[in-house]
This record gives sequence, C-alpha cells and structure tokens, in this order.
Amino acid sequence: MKQVKVVLCVAVALLGMGTAAWAQGDVSYEVTGDLFSKYVWRGHNYSDDWVLQPGFSATSQGLTGGIWGNMDLTNENGEDWEFTEYDLYVDYSGQVTDMVGYSVGGIYYYFPGRDATTEVYAGVNVDTIARPSLTVYWDVDEVGGFYANLAVEHSLEYWPDLPFGIDLGASLGWGDSGYNEDYWGVDDNELNDLVLSAAFPFEVGPVKVTPSIHYVTLLDSDIRDAVRNDDTDMIYAGVSCAYGF
Repeated sequence: MKQVKVVLCVAVALLGMGTAAWAQGDVSYEVTGDLFSKYVWRGHNYSDDWVLQPGFSATSQGLTGGIWGNMDLTNENGEDWEFTEYDLYVDYSGQVTDMVGYSVGGIYYYFPGRDATTEVYAGVNVDTIARPSLTVYWDVDEVGGFYANLAVEHSLEYWPDLPFGIDLGASLGWGDSGYNEDYWGVDDNELNDLVLSAAFPFEVGPVKVTPSIHYVTLLDSDIRDAVRNDDTDMIYAGVSCAYGF
C-alpha cells in the first residue's frame, strides 16, 4: 500500500506540474529507452545479462519528475521479461553563477517483492574543463549512510566531420561505513568503484541515439574480497535512445 501511495503521489505531481506549465508553454517531456548487456549500479552487478531500462520525465522551470524501470530480458535471475526495479524521482536544478550549477532531489527505489528505500541528494557541477561534478546521496530509509560520486566528462571535437560525437567520462564512488556495511558487508569508509566510459551519440530524426561502452572496477580490497564471483572488474555495452517533446 505504501508503494501504491507513492506512485499515485508522483503521478499527481507530474500531472499537476505538466498542466500548470502547459498553460505557460514551458513544459517539456522526455521518453528514454536503454538496452544494456548488464545492469551495473555503483559497482554492483544486478544482472549479468541483457536488460531494458525505459523511462519518462517531465520538466518545467528547473523542476523534473520522472519514473525509470529495469526489466531483465533473460532468465539470468529467474525473472525474464519482468520488471525488477522501479525508481521514482524528483529533481530541481539551477545555476549559482553562469559557470556553477547545482541540483537537489530525491529517489524512491522500489523492488517488487523486496524492500524499498529512499535517497535524497545534493550536487554541484562546474562548466569548465572536464565539466567536474560532485553528488552526495543520503539513504534516509532502509539502508542509511552516504554515497558520494565525483565525475568528469569531455567531448572530443577534433573530428567535426564524423557522423557521431565522442564523449569520454570517468566517475569515482565512495561510501561511508553505514552504506558499505549494508551493500557490501564492509564496515569502513572506503572508495567503492571507478567507472570509465565512452559514448558515441548521433541523431536519427528527432531521436538521440547513444551507443556506449563502460568499464567498472571495485577499488577497495575488502570490498573486492566481499564479492563472491568475478564481478570485481566488468565491461558492458549498450545503446540509449531519447526522444524529447
């Protein structure tokens, strides 16, 4: 019942935001669909085979609300063609200066048949070389603890005649003892994961298509020891599609 109430609240908020903003002509919507060979999140391999991840969001005057889901496409986890996760989120983003931006928001993670949890977060980004950003997440529900992510990205513009872009990125994750205890069974403040990525965006009519490849490695030796399989170093790839209107 709690999950149903949350879904209804978000749906009503999105509808209200869209209706009010539509009257002013400044609402935008986006539909996304991602297909990946694995589902890896903050260093955790939640599905070692193909997944489909659709999403929908509405944005008005810096405020965004949306829903995102993960569907397993194989029987890797015994849940082929079933949704294993739904995320509901709200975000408000703005600018402190022309160069420095910020974002604050919350994410509700719902896993059918399992516990749900909620995070709130705050982040800052700088529009300069490598476009660095730092986001800190605080689980206020089932898990507790903090997770911080430092990311950089760079778009190569040396070959302007290419039919696609080249975007390179890297991110570094850190968890405090409360977060790491729940997710990894390691009661320490440690660096968790390093992610290196390359993406190649192009447009097909109104749709942005982005093939990408990612390398993920776990950094802390205790966390690596806590993983009982070969998921300490992973490579996965996929393609993302986005349509805005």
